Amino acid sequence: MGFVDDHLIPLVDQGMGNSAYLVDLGDGRALAVDASRDLRALNAAAQRRGLRVAYAADTHLHADFLSGALQLGHDQGATVLASAAGRRTFDHQGLADADEVDLGGLTLRALATPGHTDEHLSFLLLDGSRPLGVFTGGSLIVNSAARTDLLGAGRTEELARAQYRSLKRLATLPDATAVWPTHGAGSFCSAPPGTERTTTIGAQKQANPLLAAPDEDSFVSRLIASLGTYPAYFDRLGEINRRGPEVLTASPLLAALSADQVRALIADGGHVVDARPAADYAAGHIPGSLSIPLRGQFATWLGWLLPDTAPLAFVVNDDQDLSEIVWQAYKIGHERLGGRLAGGMSAWLADGNPQTTTAFVTADHAAGRPYVDVRQESEFASGHVPGAVHIELGSLTAVAADAPQGAVVACGHGERAMTAASLLERAGRTDIAVLDGGPAEYAAAHGGQLAEGDS
Repeated sequence: MGFVDDHLIPLVDQGMGNSAYLVDLGDGRALAVDASRDLRALNAAAQRRGLRVAYAADTHLHADFLSGALQLGHDQGATVLASAAGRRTFDHQGLADADEVDLGGLTLRALATPGHTDEHLSFLLLDGSRPLGVFTGGSLIVNSAARTDLLGAGRTEELARAQYRSLKRLATLPDATAVWPTHGAGSFCSAPPGTERTTTIGAQKQANPLLAAPDEDSFVSRLIASLGTYPAYFDRLGEINRRGPEVLTASPLLAALSADQVRALIADGGHVVDARPAADYAAGHIPGSLSIPLRGQFATWLGWLLPDTAPLAFVVNDDQDLSEIVWQAYKIGHERLGGRLAGGMSAWLADGNPQTTTAFVTADHAAGRPYVDVRQESEFASGHVPGAVHIELGSLTAVAADAPQGAVVACGHGERAMTAASLLERAGRTDIAVLDGGPAEYAAAHGGQLAEGDS
């Protein structure tokens, strides 16, 4: 058994496309790298091994989740390790390039690898002088590098050039060095599709198209061309992480709200988020509520589509995990959680309140309707219904009037499309149907083939 099998525990957040890591230091202590504020999986892994987290290292000021490093410092006395250039305002050990931390038998060496962010560090884990692996955060990732436009369009090229130099530096490590990135497939920090979460320096020299770029200009062009849209909440989390998220002294809970209290929350400028499956929302929902089915991507769409400044009430089924809603919201800084409708839609209707329904149709019942595809640009380009109108879900609210009358709204399976329909309903559109399925099902039902290329 090697070091990875014995001592390294990857903790993958499939919904956000990110990985945290727990390293068993062999003496009852552990190192955590890029832990999110939702520490449930990390704490469970540490408890199974009888470990106390002694160090919590962050590679950069994360934009896609709130860091759990400060919480680990509070809960377990962990020393927070982070870039001195990040100017964090809470107690931490600030590191610069080549600084080393003795972990007790192993050494962690900071490598300045700017590009994804200005103050980005990678952390090289050494056994003596032998590199075991490198935590690369948002620099070198599997077959790509993380996006460089998070600090504004005016700095995208500058940071892409810094990313080029960072990847070239990492490529000088021995080929056998393991690469443990934070961002992976599914991350809006710009990772390509794929199942691999970790790799090696040697494998990336062979497979990473950015490392294969013949020169810096080609690298920059390739990287910038790969950048798609990203959630609006990315623009505020870096600063919260710099100041340090609020330390929690207990797990937050969702209070039970009566129908009267939900109506009062709406009147006060709050929003109702319906976290039930798409089919349940379609069958009947609170008028004006936003459908975001509870799944791995819940946090992404909650943060993209709703502000963190308004109170939220949730509609759920009895069998849904309320703690999952809470932690997905808290890890992106949505803390104004008013509660959940006690008794669900049955209680809402019993109180004499109205409900709205949404047509949820199979592909064979969608013929004759204009087709609106709300997937991301890269998904659309990989295969779509010919003649489809493409409007990404994240931009739909601003262009709701552009959706054709009587359209069927579609994504890959139906969840994002139901979210889109709920946004359109909020904008006064009541003529929309949602496709239960995606472009492949539609093409099969109508005897056609999918088109490829940009919209």
